[in-house]
Amino acid sequence: MLRNLSAGISAVARANPLFPGAPRVPPRGTIAASAAATFLTATLLGATLVAGFAPSAHAQGAKTTLVVAAPRTPESLDQEYPPTEAGHEVRRNVNERLLAYAQKKGEEGTLYEDFTTIAGALAESYDLSPDKKSITFHLRKGVKSYRGNELNADTVMWSFERGWNMKSNFHWYMTQIFKIEDPKAAFTKIDDYTVKVSIPNPSPLLDRIWINSDLGILDSAEVKKHLTTDDPWAARWLSTNTASFGPYQITKYTPGQEVVYEANPNYWRGPAKLTRVILREMPTSANRVAALQAGSVDVAEYLLPRELALLQKAPGVTVYKVFGNFIHRVEMNNAKPPFDNVKVRQALNYLVPREEILKSVYFNTARFTKSPISEIYPAFTDEYFFFKNDPAKAKELLAEAGFPNGFKTQLAYRTGDQIEEEIAVILKSAFAKAGVDVELLKLPASTLVERYTKGEVPMYFFRDMAIVPDAAYVANLWLNSASAINYSKFKSPEVDQLINAGLTSTDDAKRLTDMKRVQQITMESAPWVFLMNPGYQLATRSNVKGYSWYTPNGNAFYDMYKD
Repeated sequence: MLRNLSAGISAVARANPLFPGAPRVPPRGTIAASAAATFLTATLLGATLVAGFAPSAHAQGAKTTLVVAAPRTPESLDQEYPPTEAGHEVRRNVNERLLAYAQKKGEEGTLYEDFTTIAGALAESYDLSPDKKSITFHLRKGVKSYRGNELNADTVMWSFERGWNMKSNFHWYMTQIFKIEDPKAAFTKIDDYTVKVSIPNPSPLLDRIWINSDLGILDSAEVKKHLTTDDPWAARWLSTNTASFGPYQITKYTPGQEVVYEANPNYWRGPAKLTRVILREMPTSANRVAALQAGSVDVAEYLLPRELALLQKAPGVTVYKVFGNFIHRVEMNNAKPPFDNVKVRQALNYLVPREEILKSVYFNTARFTKSPISEIYPAFTDEYFFFKNDPAKAKELLAEAGFPNGFKTQLAYRTGDQIEEEIAVILKSAFAKAGVDVELLKLPASTLVERYTKGEVPMYFFRDMAIVPDAAYVANLWLNSASAINYSKFKSPEVDQLINAGLTSTDDAKRLTDMKRVQQITMESAPWVFLMNPGYQLATRSNVKGYSWYTPNGNAFYDMYKD
């Protein structure tokens, strides 16, 4: 069963607005022909492995327990940890936000966000000043956390204070998007259920930012029990525990093995239909497939395209697909040789066999990434995408850059990510055609994140999405030289100026023009090796309903239920 929400999401967007184990890569050109045999063999082997690994989902507790097979458990539970795919899913299900988008039903009842309508969440309502320099949140009364602590203005203010002092995600939003310098002037408690945020410049994003799962409100009464002299913000405790007002809290966290979510009986929207969600780490994709088919799990995340293609025909299984906002790319460290030379970066883009990757890795289910802006967001344009597979052009550029015989470098990818491993092998071969000798580095996800955030690897795979459906926000996220998550170290004074203007301008027409110029400069500068938008896919047992799509991707367990 195929659900493709692209058209609906794109229409809404126009109206308004960062893993499977030691895989064997089949010979390119034979992958499609051998897919069924490989799939069957892997499934039979996987079924043997998972049979003793977990009791059946049916035996777990019928309709109120959901068992999820995931490639890995989250690296940290703290919303201040650098964003990763597993981390985004935790935040979506645990850390309730002040605001949210309203929901709309797409094809066959699938839920997705309506970017044109902002609804209340922890804030029942809000007031946006006419000059868009302040927003006042009116908090819901009677909202309680999993532990029974009540939401109030002091809780919100403490969450803001922690976020600011952690100098990570929250601090980035406040300083990079809102240009806040003085938190005392920015965050004000009006009364017990009213909080005001004031910013120095107008911002067209002043309301939308608070929809982000990175900005969840913490249960400060619980977190404060775990403060220590050397850990004044309970960073250690929150890395392995949760305390918030969302639909779920995590009651068991065993990295590398299992995460258990328990429904918040006090959740303001009402308790979730699924009272328990058990997420089990199964690094090998074939094992996740086997567990799903055997009924040992209800949901299998991040399966391979060829597995999904076959599962669409399997009895008792439903496959959901949406072309959302993912951008998969290879980032290059633009601040270090040889990638500080734009011609080198352009050359690698001319060496990418995108059609081969699309067919042999994605089974024609992905789309080329042709811009740094997500294709479903306003101001997106692909008119500046000029890269094609042209080794002669690549050699010419490398010679002009002073590398007529190529050079040696490294490309890092996540352990257990079979798609990245397959693409890495293809790229290694393709780059060699111009003398670029690539050493492939397979690293654990947490190690990879640590190394690329420190600028320690020259090239690495990066798959991420921009949560806010706004081009200036997206560009600021990855391309502003001042951004803490511009890991590629791309720097263009003009791009910086255009982005900063876009974050404060309320002139929609000018913002559109400026963001198209940002895309032009970026594509010409080639800070990344542009690859694919793989979309988001999910395979479930057919009795699992309530699939929904949100800009952070991942799954919202609150929406799900079982027949």
